[in-house]
Amino acid sequence: MNPTRRRARAGRWFIAPNLAAVTVFMAFPLAFSLYMSFQQWDLFTPPKFVGVTNYSDLLTGDPLFGIAVRNTTVFTVGTVVPTVVISLAVAGLLNRAVRGIGLFRAIAFLPLAVSSVVIAVVWQFVFNTDSGLLNIMLGWSGVSPVPWLTEPHWAMASLCLVSVWKSVPFATVILLAAMQGVPESLHEAARIDGAGEVRRFVSITVPMIRGALWFVVVISVINAFQAFDLVYVLTGSSGGPETGTYVLAIMLFQHAFAFLDFGYASALAWLMFAVLLVLTIIQLRLSRLNTVDQ
Repeated sequence: MNPTRRRARAGRWFIAPNLAAVTVFMAFPLAFSLYMSFQQWDLFTPPKFVGVTNYSDLLTGDPLFGIAVRNTTVFTVGTVVPTVVISLAVAGLLNRAVRGIGLFRAIAFLPLAVSSVVIAVVWQFVFNTDSGLLNIMLGWSGVSPVPWLTEPHWAMASLCLVSVWKSVPFATVILLAAMQGVPESLHEAARIDGAGEVRRFVSITVPMIRGALWFVVVISVINAFQAFDLVYVLTGSSGGPETGTYVLAIMLFQHAFAFLDFGYASALAWLMFAVLLVLTIIQLRLSRLNTVDQ
C-alpha cells in the first residue's frame, strides 16, 4: 500500500470516533425527531402516523401557540436590542487604553463563568416580592413592593433584564475582539480632521465591525428564541403568571414531558429549528456581503 493511501486510512480511523459520536448524539436524534413529528406517540403505545396534523394543529388550531410566539417575540426584542446597544458601549469603553482596564474587563466578563440556572436562582431572590433585595432597596425610597415575578408584564420585563445581564458579556467579548482589529491609523486620521471620540466610534468603529455586529445580533436572537432555563427557574414550567412568560421552549417542554405528546413536541421543535436555520443563513449571507464590501 502506498504512503498516500496509508495516510488516508489512518486519517479515517482517527476521525471515526468523532463521526460515530456525531451520528449517535446528533444525526440519529434529529432524524428520529423529524420522523416523530409526523406521528402521534405518548411513549407507552406504538406511534401512529398522522401526517402533517401536528403541524397544522400548531399553526391553526392551538391558541397557546400564538401566545407563545408573541411572548417569544417580545422576549427576543426586549433582550436583543438592549444587549447589542449595551455591549457596543461596554466594548467601546473596554477598548480604551487606560490604567486598570484589565480589572474592569475581568469584572465585565464574570457572568460568562456562571451557570444560567445559578444566575436565575440568584435573581429569583433579588426579585422576590416580599423579601427581595430589589424591593427592599425600593422601599428605602418609599416605593411600594413591585410584583416582579407574579404580574405578567413585570415578569416579562424581569426576564428580559436577567437575559440582558447574562448575554452582554459574550456579546462584549465578540465586539471587543473585532474593535481591536480596527486599524489605529483610521482613528488617527479622523482625529487630525477634528472628529470627536463619539463621531469616530459611530463613523469608523461601528462600520468596521459590521460582520461581528451581525453575528452578535443573530446569535442573540437564536439564544433568546430558544430560552428555557431562565424562564423555567424564574417563573416556573407553566409559563409564569397568566401565561405572561409562556415562550416556545416552555411549550415544547410541557408537551414533551408533562403531556407526553412527543409527536406534537417534535413538530414544534422542527418549526423552531426552521426559524433558527433561516436566521443562520441570513447571518452567513450578511457576513459574506460585509466581507466583500470591506
